[in-house]
Amino acid sequence: MNDRPIGYWLKHLDTLLEHAMDDVLPVSRREWQVLNATANGADPRALDAFDAIDEATRRLTERGWLAGGQLTDAGRAAHTEIAERVGAFRRRSMAGVTPQEYQATVGVLRRMAANLTSPG
Repeated sequence: MNDRPIGYWLKHLDTLLEHAMDDVLPVSRREWQVLNATANGADPRALDAFDAIDEATRRLTERGWLAGGQLTDAGRAAHTEIAERVGAFRRRSMAGVTPQEYQATVGVLRRMAANLTSPG
């Protein structure tokens, strides 16, 4: 199984992350991304590369956690509680991976993506 190509591992990991986050969070992965981006002052539209961002934003607004593109008091409280769960999830998923290994992996993936998005 170790001889599988990078595309397999990327898709497999993405699927595992999606399902595992669904199991530990009271919101979807996309809802968390919108909630966290908004809490950190980013415009959720910066996440447009991901599927279902509009739907996640709508659901968070319906919950009363977002209003006018900003977190409500309830949204800030939810973000704080969910951020603790996400931190624990990240520690679990990163067990045995050094910060240097993580940065190297991200760097390689970034360069591969750049290779495929630039003309040539």
